[in-house]
Amino acid sequence: MPAAFIGHGSPMNAIESNRYTEAWRLFGQSVPRPRAILVVSAHWYINATAVTAMPRPRTIHDFYGFPRELFAVEYPAPGLPELAEEISDTVHPTWVGADVDSWGIDHGTWSVLVHAFPDASIPVVQLAINANEPADYHLQLGAKLAPLRERGVLVLASGNIVHNLRGMDAELPDGGYDWAQRFDDAAQAVIADSPADVATLDGHADYALAVPTPDHFIPFLYFAGLASAGTDSVNTLVRGYTFGSLSMTAYTLGR
Repeated sequence: MPAAFIGHGSPMNAIESNRYTEAWRLFGQSVPRPRAILVVSAHWYINATAVTAMPRPRTIHDFYGFPRELFAVEYPAPGLPELAEEISDTVHPTWVGADVDSWGIDHGTWSVLVHAFPDASIPVVQLAINANEPADYHLQLGAKLAPLRERGVLVLASGNIVHNLRGMDAELPDGGYDWAQRFDDAAQAVIADSPADVATLDGHADYALAVPTPDHFIPFLYFAGLASAGTDSVNTLVRGYTFGSLSMTAYTLGR
């Protein structure tokens, strides 16, 4: 089963049609139907490692100041509570808690899945990003998730390699600053040649601008961990920028 890293950008992508959402749609059409989808979203960033374990996860509208149309979006995919135990067993001895009521499906997940799998019939489980852990922890946990792919689980990491909200410029809807492009290029070189070294990007000269907070970058570490665990090639699904300071680059593994 393939895996993917998606640069999800603005929540508005959920209700818009552009070259990024078209790439997500084509990805969903091209992969074998998964048994379940496990998503590592930048927007579930807490002080623990946990997975959702409710049969009917709610659609979370975790943003503000957007059009009413966006708040009306629902993604009523079922959960798969038994996958929580399977994930825990797979990554043992790393501890993974089961969240039965606090989270659901956030916009880092559903803004992509409404395009990739619009019928919302495939079970969706989210894995929380543990904010207390260093980069190597997330890389290693990503690698430990690799056996799930052999059991029909599509692993999707949703974030942005470059994500600087304070640097956004509305006059650059399809452009990227020089520093954003340099960092995105560096990330592409590392993920293609040596995914286990992705954490070393924190030494790049543009890292502080590209990654002012780690939440949106960490999903890329999970994808890199998956890539380092096997022999599948990393392929570019789509590349580009928006508002100067957001990278929309997306990669696939095993497709």
